[in-house]
Amino acid sequence: MALTVGFWPDGGGGSGGGSGDAGRADGKGAASSAAPRAPEPTPSYALSEAPATIPAVRAHEPARGPGWRPGDGGRVVVGDGRLADEARLLAGELRLKYGGEAEPRAGDVRLELAKNKAGTPKEGGGAESYTLTVKDRVVRVAAPAEAGVFYGTRTLKQEVADGGTAPEGVVRDEPAKPRRGFMIDIARKHFSAGWIEDRIRELGDLKYNEIGLHFSDDQAFRIASDSHPEVVSADHLTKDQVRRIVDLAADRHMTVVPEIDSPGHLGAVIAAHPDLQLRDSGGAATRGAVDISKPKAAEIVDDLLREYDELFPGARWHLGADEYQALTVRDPETSFPQLAAAARDRLGSGARVQDLATAWLNDRAKAVGPGREVRAWNDGFFRGGVTSVDDRVEVAYWTGKEIGAREPVEYLRDGREVVNYNDEYLYYVLGQPNDFRYPTGQRIYEQWTPLVLRGTQPVPASYDRQILGATFAVWCDLAGSQTQEEVARGIRMPLRATAQKLWDERDPARSWQEFVGLAGRIG
Repeated sequence: MALTVGFWPDGGGGSGGGSGDAGRADGKGAASSAAPRAPEPTPSYALSEAPATIPAVRAHEPARGPGWRPGDGGRVVVGDGRLADEARLLAGELRLKYGGEAEPRAGDVRLELAKNKAGTPKEGGGAESYTLTVKDRVVRVAAPAEAGVFYGTRTLKQEVADGGTAPEGVVRDEPAKPRRGFMIDIARKHFSAGWIEDRIRELGDLKYNEIGLHFSDDQAFRIASDSHPEVVSADHLTKDQVRRIVDLAADRHMTVVPEIDSPGHLGAVIAAHPDLQLRDSGGAATRGAVDISKPKAAEIVDDLLREYDELFPGARWHLGADEYQALTVRDPETSFPQLAAAARDRLGSGARVQDLATAWLNDRAKAVGPGREVRAWNDGFFRGGVTSVDDRVEVAYWTGKEIGAREPVEYLRDGREVVNYNDEYLYYVLGQPNDFRYPTGQRIYEQWTPLVLRGTQPVPASYDRQILGATFAVWCDLAGSQTQEEVARGIRMPLRATAQKLWDERDPARSWQEFVGLAGRIG
């Protein structure tokens, strides 16, 4: 924003010049013969420009005025006590005072829940939408819900970063997608609680609203357990550490999405319960897979799911279900006759091993309860069969490389809701095995949208509403390839590019070079 005057207006009500003695009625001021003072010119301001933020705001109405920046004496005040946490956080970040419930004065920020004339929450706009108004050296952030207010404060924080000024005018903003996630594989590689908390703070400023923890796999089980302590690895998160992570995420309006992947990827459980390992007709062990014909396997997994119900109070669970090795062979019924027999006994004479795996997934969905939204990897959904995955299970679409791979449109045509984990763009796999390459922010920024579910080609735009959003995922296949700090640096720009495309999937207005420069300025 360019100003045509060379000063910042003061916060008082005077003109900013002179002592005020010239107008005294008792004549004890300046001589009455002094020439009258010429009026000071009214500042003239250029029309404001849209704020520079990541993700970019969707709409800005420009206006003329000085804008706003934090200064001495400024406060953050609220119109509703429920916004006290948002206000205190912003006040601390901008070095302002928290003023409680109060009307704003010049230099202040006021946070409020938008209400209609009847005093009830105002309809129109989702819970994550907000309006940010800068006028007369006051900032007002209003939203239908607390999440929207929080996102408005993130916009303001970025506007004034590095000595910047929040431009005069009105921002009206809301996300294109309701699921904006980041997932970290803490099973193959132990990440400290502090590192995870730092990512939550970073993600919150970028308006992400999910962080996934893949904490159980063949290599390790990384969260303390009371029901089955025998499966927990030496390096793990305590329950108190997890509670702090969950609480911090909630403060940033983020949901922690836990994942216990099953019936494959259970090597850490099998290490403590070798009798549960799946074996083929020749007696050969199948790595990471439990024998789902054995009731004990289900009992242990359900014990863990129910135990963590209190630890993860958020609305979502990821149940995994990918890469069950019994279904990666050409003839599962011949290779694993015990699974084929169990499928027929439970589901009828026409049932196959894939039907038994589907029943396993549905049973785990029941174990986490009806109040949860649940998702599973796309290769846990099968074509045909005598049973199908429960309708409430969302598809986490990550690849089309599995045997019998199904195109994304098949799931969408069936009416499924999908979360995009496209491994072509959104998979950061340590060590880059199996032809993976570290994703670049530029490629995401310039080529990817949420419609690109598999490979590089988008699905028809008519399915846009069924694609709930996307998750950028870090997988630690070769765990020693990078340190925690190297991972944080490596995902920095991909996370920012993904945030931009989930908030507004249209072509960005800034070039990639401009976007990088902006990221460097606002932190």
